[in-house]
This record gives sequence, C-alpha cells and structure tokens, in this order.
Amino acid sequence: MFDRVSTWQPQLLSLLRIVAGLLFVSHGVAKVLGFPAIEGLPAPGLSLAGLSGPLELVLGALLVIGLFTRPAAFLASGFCAVGYWMVHAGQGALPIVNGGETIALYCFVWLYFVAAGAGPWSVDAMLKRR
Repeated sequence: MFDRVSTWQPQLLSLLRIVAGLLFVSHGVAKVLGFPAIEGLPAPGLSLAGLSGPLELVLGALLVIGLFTRPAAFLASGFCAVGYWMVHAGQGALPIVNGGETIALYCFVWLYFVAAGAGPWSVDAMLKRR
C-alpha cells in the first residue's frame, strides 16, 4: 500500500513547501500589517519582531511559489535558528517550555528544503524545464 503512496513523494514535497511557506508568510503579515489583530502587532520597525516580519514575508513568499527555493530556505533556516536562540532559548532549556517549538520546526523544515529543492510544483522547476 505505501509503495503506491511513495510515487507521490515529489508532489507532497511541493505541498509541504507551499503549506509551510503560507504559514511562515502569516507570521510576516501579522508582524508587518497587523492582520490578524494580535496584541503587540504590527511590531515597531526597529524591534526584533519588526525586523523579522519583512524577512518572514519575503522569504515565505519565495518559498510558497518555489522561486530561489534553496537560497531562500537557507536564509529562512538560519533566521529561525538565530530567532530561536535570541528569543526562546533563554526562557528554558526545552522548546516545549520556552515556546520555541514552531520556530525550531521551521528551522529544520527549511533546512530540509535546502537539500531537497522545491519539488515539481514550483517556479524553480518550471524554469529548469525551459
């Protein structure tokens, strides 16, 4: 049964990139545009959240469409690693304690895309075919 599912691996790679990218973009939209309304957002421009919002927005958009996927994922992964250590690590040793589960997961998902690429449903794949 699972052998047949593995034939969908390339498409599922693209689907993971798109969904994770949309979720990443939502962080940027909240920080930059204040939507949805979350207490303390939009973030002031020179605050840590104010500086991270545009990065999440731009890198997330590139990842959603699958353009420059490997470099965008590399930057996003590094950004998430730095964010984890700057914001969360000082609040406790474990991500479940310090609230860093999401950013830690993003870090490794983006690191995976550095190695795996965008998948077939991407601008990168479309450009490669040409």
